[in-house]
Amino acid sequence: MQITDTIADMLTRIRNANSAKHPTVDVPASNLKKQIAQILLDEGYIKGFKVIEDDKKQGTIKITLKYTDSRAQVITGLRRVSKPGLRIYSNCKDMPKVMKGLGIAIVSTSKGIMTDKKARENHVGGEILAFVW
Repeated sequence: MQITDTIADMLTRIRNANSAKHPTVDVPASNLKKQIAQILLDEGYIKGFKVIEDDKKQGTIKITLKYTDSRAQVITGLRRVSKPGLRIYSNCKDMPKVMKGLGIAIVSTSKGIMTDKKARENHVGGEILAFVW
């Protein structure tokens, strides 16, 4: 089966596993997905991730989800913003704030994948991939 929007597939897998309280979720690997997983790790939304290389396939990313002590979800929301049919771009001045600064926007810039805060610091705009809160 051909998946046209791989980022939306990754976010949906994380959202579904998170709501079902699974400890880990497997996502097909790509460099973009590794960078998104690294941002989620740096911002404290997941415990960790590990890339499992297969000989014949593209490999998988095993993402370890994070929960609070009372088993509440750390990631309360994930939303894909820019889609293949409608790309959403923003400059550094008009970069959106997610939940008034409590969440993050994942942005694809000319300097790589970064959060909205880093994009404002580096004075770069780009394509807004997703909102996480």
